[in-house]
Amino acid sequence: MSAVSEKSDLVRPRKTTEAPVPAVPTVDESDPDGASVQYSRYRTKLSNHRTGLSEHRTSLSEYRTDLSGYRTKLSADRTEVSMRRTGMSFQRTRLSADRTLASVIRTSLSLISFGFTIFQFFEKLASSHLKSTAPARNFGITLVALGIGMLVIGIIYHVRFMLGLRDERKAMAAQGLIHAQSAFPPSMTLITATLLLGIGIVAIVSMIFQIGPFS
Repeated sequence: MSAVSEKSDLVRPRKTTEAPVPAVPTVDESDPDGASVQYSRYRTKLSNHRTGLSEHRTSLSEYRTDLSGYRTKLSADRTEVSMRRTGMSFQRTRLSADRTLASVIRTSLSLISFGFTIFQFFEKLASSHLKSTAPARNFGITLVALGIGMLVIGIIYHVRFMLGLRDERKAMAAQGLIHAQSAFPPSMTLITATLLLGIGIVAIVSMIFQIGPFS
């Protein structure tokens, strides 16, 4: 019997009412023919009794088979859900890595912008109000360099983490553990971090050598 697809199709057989075993007949041994007929009828009754029990056992066996098929289908459905859930966890991990890199971008941007502002502020005051602005200028350059260094480390960590995540995803997809149908889109956070790194490098070069668009 084929496995059913819905639990509502499963109908448990009714509990059988156990019939009493036919009693052994009392025969007249002096009449062999009559005794043979009585024993034959007795064997027929026993056979009918066993047939009834066998039919009930067959119904129970078919019910257990259908129930096993239903459990197998549920197990397959749970496996499918688990595979999709695992696949989505890779996407969530990727987004979490993007959020981590975004935090690095915010911190680096604060350091670069604050350091550049300090440098430019004391650079403007150097000609008229202050005799020496070198310490403040050096402090601003240090902040910009710190922001650039943090950004470089954040980008390297993000790229290595994402490459490892992609390799792990491909390996699990090859083993049939996940579907991996959706591809990883380009990381806009990584693109932004790379652009900010370029701007920071141009800014610190302009601050040190007084060349470039920010000098």
